[in-house]
Amino acid sequence: QVQLVESGGGLVQAGGSLRLSCVASGIMYSSDVTGWYRQAPGKQRELVADITVSGRTNYADSVKGRFTISRDMTKNTVYLQMNSLKAEDTAVYYCKLDQLRRVYWGQGTQVTVSS
Repeated sequence: QVQLVESGGGLVQAGGSLRLSCVASGIMYSSDVTGWYRQAPGKQRELVADITVSGRTNYADSVKGRFTISRDMTKNTVYLQMNSLKAEDTAVYYCKLDQLRRVYWGQGTQVTVSS
């Protein structure tokens, strides 16, 4: 059973930076895709960025050039470096793992950007 634990959220001023971490327990596979999603109040959950085991990345247009997703396979950890944060980035950020036709979610971490 895979478990995902996110950390790194918090309160930051607009223009600031945060780094989120997602640590996965359990067995990892070469076909895994790990992503960061976010959900703001009253809005649907949306993809922020995802990354494959081989390192291929994908970003939402709204975060391109500001956010960077990366992974450390030795630590089973995926990071989301968020720079130049805006008020509209405020949301609960979730880590998601797609593995062998199953989907796993973390519990979420709150990111609040004050303007």
